[in-house]
Amino acid sequence: PIYELGITGVFTRTLDVALINEEVDIAVHSLKDVPTKLPHGVVQAAVLKRGNIRDTLVFKNNEEFLSQKNATILIENSRQKAQWLNRYPTHNTIQSFGNIFERLEQLNKHDSVNAGIFSASELGRLNLKPQNAINLDWMIPAPAQGAVMITALKENEFAVNACAELNHEETEICTSIEREFLNRLEGGCTAPIGAIAQIKNEEVTFKGVLLSIDGPKRIDVTRVKKLGEHHDMAAFCANFVIER
Repeated sequence: PIYELGITGVFTRTLDVALINEEVDIAVHSLKDVPTKLPHGVVQAAVLKRGNIRDTLVFKNNEEFLSQKNATILIENSRQKAQWLNRYPTHNTIQSFGNIFERLEQLNKHDSVNAGIFSASELGRLNLKPQNAINLDWMIPAPAQGAVMITALKENEFAVNACAELNHEETEICTSIEREFLNRLEGGCTAPIGAIAQIKNEEVTFKGVLLSIDGPKRIDVTRVKKLGEHHDMAAFCANFVIER
């Protein structure tokens, strides 16, 4: 029955069901984990102002391993794995599991692991960012990374209108471009796809990347458009990648 309602999110399913069953009025999600197509009757009521968009590298001792041939990195998903191995092809990666506290514990527990990659916004919101950490400015984040989104039932006009007061338009525009790019590539939140849109001086800059699973191949795309003329950016960039 949940699939008939369009509920497909691995990380959002419990809240989607509660919302549709009218057990709650709103649901709050990490937007990067939300499927690009929402369940039937559910709408995006607001996107909050975005936090840190970057991935953060937390290392156990020092950064010397970055110049070494052999190193082991704890990763959360295939996007991080592919981009890391594209840059450091001789390194190894280990998949982490669980919530942020469990993943940090895994980093400390594995003697062979040199560092781990985490969402900067996740560490920051929980005040967990260690001193031995650096943002990976070269790594293209997941679409909508660092953004929090609120959903509500379309028919619940009170909740929809109340949440609209919280919407941050710039974040909404940027994350919508990124999520459309992901949707057109038919990728989910665990796919080796990165996308980031940013607005500065009335211009929208978009960067996207698609990588092979273990990172040896990658297709990058960049596009700049004036704000207001940006509505075809995601389609153009996705088609550029698909043609290649």
